[in-house]
Amino acid sequence: MKFNITVIPGDGIGPEVTEQSIKVLEAISEMYDHTFVYEKVMMGACAIDKTGNPLPNETLASCKKSDAILFGAIGDPKYDNDPTAKVRPEQGLLKLRKELGLFCNVRPVTAYNSLLKNSPLKEEIIKDTDITIYRELTGGIYFGIKELSDDGQIAFDGCSYSVEEIERMGHLAFKAAQNRRKKLTLVDKANVLETSRLWRKTITKLAEQYKDVEVDTMFVDNAAMQLILNPKQFDVILTENLFGDILSDEASVIGGSIGLLASASIGDRNALFEPIHGSYPQAKGKDIANPLASILSAAMLLKHLGLHKESFVIEKAVQKSLELGITTQDINYENSFSTSKVGDFIVDYIHNQEDSNINFMNVHMGQSTII
Repeated sequence: MKFNITVIPGDGIGPEVTEQSIKVLEAISEMYDHTFVYEKVMMGACAIDKTGNPLPNETLASCKKSDAILFGAIGDPKYDNDPTAKVRPEQGLLKLRKELGLFCNVRPVTAYNSLLKNSPLKEEIIKDTDITIYRELTGGIYFGIKELSDDGQIAFDGCSYSVEEIERMGHLAFKAAQNRRKKLTLVDKANVLETSRLWRKTITKLAEQYKDVEVDTMFVDNAAMQLILNPKQFDVILTENLFGDILSDEASVIGGSIGLLASASIGDRNALFEPIHGSYPQAKGKDIANPLASILSAAMLLKHLGLHKESFVIEKAVQKSLELGITTQDINYENSFSTSKVGDFIVDYIHNQEDSNINFMNVHMGQSTII
């Protein structure tokens, strides 16, 4: 099968980790007789530097016509540290989400057994954690009316949601729960916010269409606490934009490294896949950034395209790299591998899935080839 993929390497470590994902996708194409046609475009600080626009028209046009979008990272210290900057890298990503109608962000959170010791949380608390967070992405306070008084003393950010926006999120989250452990938790602040009360009313009514899914509700402050105290209680978490942004980053500590967290942003016609770790400018060009989140994002991309077997192979390869300790320094500081070497291992696994643990380890400790 043939697919057109728009690649947005972006800023910081984005190009480095995205390069590994493309290597992995090419290995999949060779093994399973697919053709991936890539078009690389700019977005973020790199685009501002070259064009003055964080989302050039050419980038948007490429994204609209592609089968899927693979994105690296966005952000640069010269903009991050300048609150007065009128044009910012993040504006490109926000506009892209809006223009493509990418209203649903999906973030899996998994506690890998081989990495339980890496988490700051107790192993017995996080073991067997398997959560998927569904975050609304194009509404809420991020896209509401923003005002600053003439004297600069009062600021205002508006938050609004419609029943339609909530229902389309709800359907996706309920369907995901049906294919998992059949539990959905709505996170809101319905004791205070009118928008949260609308979320709760709408999702409660929608639940009548999904009788096989258990639904509970939780205030966001309690949910933040419960993610640390007992993350295993959650299956699918559904929430609005701001709450989802905060909770998904909080949940990243469960897995032991933010470098393992992939995400998908889905609309009716387009879908974008990216790691959540950000641009990490301190590691730029050093070949030390963890590429696994980007590689897992590529696995999510394949699943979106209907290539489930191929996606599963990548997930198995990542699991194997963690089991063998073939990882970057954020996970295995004393005996770490470079960004590109981790990518090479995933590629080797895809090509040689039946080889033994010892053989894989020998290869990536410096041996020449898999026999």
